[in-house]
Amino acid sequence: MEITIIKPKDQAFGQFDGGKIIEQKPIGFSGEGSTINRLGPLFYWAWAKTEGEGGIGFHPHQGFEILSYYIKGRGRHEDTLGTVSEIKAGGVQFMQTGSGVEHAETVLEPSEGFQIWFEPHLSQAIKRKPTYAKYVHEDFPITKENGVTVKTILGENSPINLVTDAKMYDVEIENGAVYMYTLSTNRTLAALAIRGNGGGIDKLDTFENKNFIIVQSENDENFTIQTKGEELRILFIEIPTKVDYPLYRKPR
Repeated sequence: MEITIIKPKDQAFGQFDGGKIIEQKPIGFSGEGSTINRLGPLFYWAWAKTEGEGGIGFHPHQGFEILSYYIKGRGRHEDTLGTVSEIKAGGVQFMQTGSGVEHAETVLEPSEGFQIWFEPHLSQAIKRKPTYAKYVHEDFPITKENGVTVKTILGENSPINLVTDAKMYDVEIENGAVYMYTLSTNRTLAALAIRGNGGGIDKLDTFENKNFIIVQSENDENFTIQTKGEELRILFIEIPTKVDYPLYRKPR
């Protein structure tokens, strides 16, 4: 098992609308300064926060599958498919951008959330009709056991049908509790600690809030994550380490 910890100083940062929207990017676009440019089909990951209203005007996308997950606040989505949709905390907006679509994003109040891009086989994806779907918090399966709450965003019994091979979990671990994760052969787990500090991955002493943790396994392996004196909230995305189709090469 190989473990890499990427501290905030080695991640990318960005802003929109004159600084009204601030982003920490574990995986950024080319030229933004992130140490990690992609992990298999996980192409981009931004953690955005706002203190009030802010927006990003209409802009195009093609091919990629784009997921926006709000954990605080409220936002509005508009696109050239004719969609006008509002999302609240706990909800997800999901676009399969296919042959091409333009959309605009407006944050309506102090908010926090994530935008994540997954890369399917692009030469096939661009032949598909673009789609938009919205899901509320109650649509997702949630388990609570031994002080650990797991919300499945992508994966088992999730309502989202992603073409790209990926799983995603929002995990909250109470202080003193321990969470076990099973990582299969030739899979990669990317994790972002958004509340609290933790440790315990393969005897890893500790990781800190805002750290980006990457775990790669050549064999099926179980490992545990534990809190360090306070509740821990961490987002997990699991993807194949390699895929059997060509991936887009980001320009430098």
